[in-house]
Amino acid sequence: IGVGLVGFGLFFLLFGMLLYFDSVLLAFGNILFLSGLVFIIGFKRTFNFFFQQPKMKGTSFFLGGIVVVLMRWPLLGMLLEAYGFINLFR
Repeated sequence: IGVGLVGFGLFFLLFGMLLYFDSVLLAFGNILFLSGLVFIIGFKRTFNFFFQQPKMKGTSFFLGGIVVVLMRWPLLGMLLEAYGFINLFR
C-alpha cells in the first residue's frame, strides 16, 4: 500500500508540474507522498527522520513548502519543497 501511495504521489506531483503548477494536483501529490512514506517505514520512524536536530532546516522548508502549496501559491511552495528535500537527503 505504501509503495503505491508514494508512486501515486510522485505521479500527481509530476502531473501537477506538467500542467503549469496546478495547486490541487500538487497538494494531492504531497499528501499521498507523505502518507505513503508513513505506510512504508512507520509513523515513529518517519517522525524521527523528519525531526532530527541536524535536519530541522530541511524539514521546515519541506513542510513549509507543503503549507504554501496548500495556500495556492504552487510555484513558491514547490521551490521551498525542493530546497527542503535537498537539505533533508544530502
